[in-house]
Amino acid sequence: MPAPHRTWPTGFMWGTGASSTQCEGAAPASDWIEWERAGNAPSSGNGNGFSERHADDFTILAQLGLTHHRLSIEWARIEPQEGVHDQSAIAHYRTMLQSARDAGIHPWVCLFHFTLPKWFADQGGFLVDENRMKYWSRHVDFIADTFSDLVDGWQPVNETNYYPTAAYLGRGWSPGHNDLEEWRTVTEQMQLATAEAAVRLKQTGAPVASVFGLSTVHLLDDEPASHDFVARFYASNWNAGLELFRSGVLQVADRTPIVRPELAGSFDMIGFSYYCAFGVRNGQLALYPEDAPPSPLGYTIWPEGLRLILDKLHAELPGTPLLIAEYGIGTDDDSVRAAYLSAGLDITHDAIARGIDIAGFFHWTAVDNYEWLHGFELKFGIMDIDRRVRPSALVLGLRSSYSKPTAGASGATNPAKLQIMTLAISESPSRS
Repeated sequence: MPAPHRTWPTGFMWGTGASSTQCEGAAPASDWIEWERAGNAPSSGNGNGFSERHADDFTILAQLGLTHHRLSIEWARIEPQEGVHDQSAIAHYRTMLQSARDAGIHPWVCLFHFTLPKWFADQGGFLVDENRMKYWSRHVDFIADTFSDLVDGWQPVNETNYYPTAAYLGRGWSPGHNDLEEWRTVTEQMQLATAEAAVRLKQTGAPVASVFGLSTVHLLDDEPASHDFVARFYASNWNAGLELFRSGVLQVADRTPIVRPELAGSFDMIGFSYYCAFGVRNGQLALYPEDAPPSPLGYTIWPEGLRLILDKLHAELPGTPLLIAEYGIGTDDDSVRAAYLSAGLDITHDAIARGIDIAGFFHWTAVDNYEWLHGFELKFGIMDIDRRVRPSALVLGLRSSYSKPTAGASGATNPAKLQIMTLAISESPSRS
């Protein structure tokens, strides 16, 4: 995995990301545990054991040279019944955040990562505008008041545009609906929920980033249906969230625009996940590029799409800092992960050199975890579930070691750090 040693901006965030349900297992009072019990998804059990092993996990990440980790605080654990807060869960998450800090890892917190308290879901969840305004806003206030002293950054809602599609367009997620009007409603609600939360969380003094799930889409023919699909794709997956940030106007599909000028500029930085690009042929999604190798999830492995995302965001939001909030690949072949990660880092460094303001790079994920409908089959981690460090971790760790040198430093990797990483890898062979 040879790569040139390059300096990176001072303060560049080198991180990993994960969610509570995926790492701790579904909360007993969540809609997802009900979904599992109904046979709609594999059992998440206790996830990858992060609840018990978080202190050791953070220590390993710090030894690898990483500086940040995004985790989610599970709403269904904090408030298992409407208006009733579980003090043991609060203490648990405070301990988790403190263990990150003790290891030298800056914790960033997500408030919603695809799962809901069952009591909230039973009242319609984000299908109901009043639920967002009453219960979600109250929850945001509670999290800010309870945890802000231990939080170094916020990413309020994970992949704002993905949850409505997964849950309300027949993709097999709770509540398992397939209704276009419901999708439009929840898409509006998610964009409003994350922007409103960002405004509130800014008051804590910690930076706030979005997490939009972004892809580019490419015409493979000149059919009118294909042009129409591309226009609708960008309208729902790009323009809704970005225009709300830019101007305070939210436009979803053919809905009446929602004008909220106080939500313009709600984030300190625009964060996004990148996993794939799409093609369109005959008005339908297709693989892109068509000759690129497929991932186990069926989309193509194409790191170059990251460059297109960065360039497009920079052109549309000049001067706005960007954050690569998720970048990774589910594969049993760690050499593929290492190559994919190396390419993504090369693209990121080149973008910075071309003047694009990128605040950080968060790899998905640290430790193999529960991947929703795929259970534990997909391997996204730079560590396996037994905490054996994979060689791909060295790609990320070495890059982070070449941040801009501090006073008295030569820019060379800390020999002790390199020894730790090398030892971990040599003594912990990959299971993949």
